[in-house]
Amino acid sequence: MNLALVLGLFDQFFTPYFLGVPLLAIAIVTPWVLLLGPSNRVVNGRTLGVQNSFVMNFAKQILLPLNVGAHKWALLFTALMINLISLNLLGLLPYTFTPTTQLPLNMGFAIPLWLGTVLIGLRNQPTIALGHLLPEGTPAPLIPVLIIIETISLFVRPFALGVRLTANLAAGHLLIQLLSSATLFLVDKMWPVAILTGLVMTVLTLLELAVAVIQAYVFVLLLSLYLQENT
Repeated sequence: MNLALVLGLFDQFFTPYFLGVPLLAIAIVTPWVLLLGPSNRVVNGRTLGVQNSFVMNFAKQILLPLNVGAHKWALLFTALMINLISLNLLGLLPYTFTPTTQLPLNMGFAIPLWLGTVLIGLRNQPTIALGHLLPEGTPAPLIPVLIIIETISLFVRPFALGVRLTANLAAGHLLIQLLSSATLFLVDKMWPVAILTGLVMTVLTLLELAVAVIQAYVFVLLLSLYLQENT
C-alpha cells in the first residue's frame, strides 16, 4: 500500500497521453499560442503593452553585464525566459501538466545552449577559453589535477542547469500534492488541523508562483554568465 501511495504521488510527473498523443508536446506549444503578436494599431492594448514592457526590461537587465558581442543572444534569451515562465506556471493550474518537471526536456534546453556558449568561446578566443581550465599561478604539481577538476566542472554545468530546474519545480509540486491530500483526509476527522494545512498549502502555492518565475530567470541568468565567459 505504501508503494502504491508513493507511485500515486509521482504520477503527476509522468507524461500524460490523450488519444495516443503525448500532452508534453501540446504543453510546449501552448506558450507560443498564448503570446500576442505585433499589432498594427498606433496605441497597443494593455496586455500587449505589458508584454512588450516585460520583454524590453528583461532584455535590458540580462544584457547589461554582457559584452557587445553577446547581445546577439538577446532574442534567444528573451524567448527562452518567456517559454520557461509559461511552462512553469502552466502546471499550477488545475488539471494541467508541468513540462519542466521532466528532466529530459530541461536537458534538451540546457545542453545545446551551454554547448553553443562553449563553441563560441573556442572559436572567438580559444586561448582565453582554454585558459579557464587552468588558473594563473597554479603550482606545476597541481596542474594535471586542476585541469581534470575544471574540465569536470565545465561538463557538469548543463546537468546542473537541468537538475536545478527539475528538482525545484518537482519538490514544490510534490509538497502541494502532499498537503492537499492531507487536507482532504483530515477534513472529517480533525477539521481545525485541516484548515491549518489548507492555509499552509495556500501559502506554498503562492511561493510556488514565485519559484516558477525565479527558476526560469536563474536558468537564463546562468546561461548568460556562461556566455559572458566566452565572449
